[in-house]
Amino acid sequence: MEMPDPDTIVAVGTPPGVSALAVVRLSGPRAVALVKKLCPTLPSPPVPRRVALLRLQDPDTGGPLDQVLVTFFPGPGSYTGEDLVEISCHGGWIAPALILEACVKVGARRAEEGEFSRRAFLNGKLDLLQVEAVQDLVEGRSLAFHGAAIHQLEGGLSRRIGALREDLLGLEALLVHYLDFPEEDDPPVPVGEIVARALTLEETMEDLLRTAPEGELLREGAVTVLAGRPNSGKSSLFNALLGQERAIVTESPGTTRDAIEAMVSLGGFPFRLVDTAGLRDSEEGVEKLGIEVARRYLRGADLILFCVEGEGGIGPPERRFLDEVAGSPVVLVRTKTDLVRGKGWGGAPTGTPFPFLGTVEISVRTGKGLDALKRLLPSLVFRGRVQQRPEVPVLIRKRHAEGVSRALAEVRAFRDALEKGVPAELASTHLRPAETALEELLGVIPREEVLDRLFRDFCIGK
Repeated sequence: MEMPDPDTIVAVGTPPGVSALAVVRLSGPRAVALVKKLCPTLPSPPVPRRVALLRLQDPDTGGPLDQVLVTFFPGPGSYTGEDLVEISCHGGWIAPALILEACVKVGARRAEEGEFSRRAFLNGKLDLLQVEAVQDLVEGRSLAFHGAAIHQLEGGLSRRIGALREDLLGLEALLVHYLDFPEEDDPPVPVGEIVARALTLEETMEDLLRTAPEGELLREGAVTVLAGRPNSGKSSLFNALLGQERAIVTESPGTTRDAIEAMVSLGGFPFRLVDTAGLRDSEEGVEKLGIEVARRYLRGADLILFCVEGEGGIGPPERRFLDEVAGSPVVLVRTKTDLVRGKGWGGAPTGTPFPFLGTVEISVRTGKGLDALKRLLPSLVFRGRVQQRPEVPVLIRKRHAEGVSRALAEVRAFRDALEKGVPAELASTHLRPAETALEELLGVIPREEVLDRLFRDFCIGK
């Protein structure tokens, strides 16, 4: 085994397991030379971006390991900005592992988590927001989140943050122009104009910051709690929305004793469904604990689906529950409508003052109302996002919201200081921290701890 080249890394870029194909990637100055040792018939130099079918051999014995497709991406036009070689081999457990080991034997170093993307960032191929979008694309579990990540990868959010930074630099230039004429009675730039420019910048930042709650929902999924009395059809609805049997359903009330969570995409938007214990007065120990867990979930819910069984109405127990969640977003779901005789139920019974966001009648057995419910939920939780173009940038990470908030606070402090008569030289000390906050978002000023935390969560080979 040769001494490893610290600058040339290798990793399997596809998950292990039974599959048709797998990809092994090498990046660094010796990527081509190392692959040449394993594939002697590789043209020298290889034709960029042209696939070559080659025999890859064991570096020790010269015996065949696999027939592979080799593609060369020369730097700086590659993903990492360095010479990069991708080897497409047969999938499964053995072939990719043997090829990875062969690359290490001829001198490549095993890549760390996210090291390919880290090199792309350090070589200026991606900014930090785009790097985060790469990870979000890999981990995304809904079409809406995928659309937001794609737009971010293509630079949509970067352009928005970059525009804020340019506006901030313009404000600083205006202030410098004002400070150049301290002794004039009528300086060329009145303070009022600087204040107005700062206020406009604040409003633009506020508009972007308003997308953060929605972005968090896109990333984490809207916590949607199914609640109601025992045997009200919660677990059956949970299974129907999920499309599989996750919750136990029986005729006996009180079957669900703990909260069951599952992610599901409804209308292309992510929801964290939570099936909870039926709400009733109970002295049975385990069931009582389950009801307390249910109440904790209800306090943090983005949406509550309050299930009422069949012909049942809203009596004192239901009213007590609704009093507990007053102010929360609640949809009234009438379940088991296939068992109801006669005409359908026209909504909440009269005398029910609770402001439901909507009322839906469903039957899990016949499928009635399920599609209507799936269409209703995204429009209630994600509101404007359902009608918006997917390329509208949103802040989908906590780091994004914190950075914009810091910049906004500093610009607001700058404007407030000017309006209170603080000398412009002192007020201006707020502008550089605002600029720094935006630059850290883009990675213009890379903070090592931020980079380490980000790339630590990446998979090997990305």
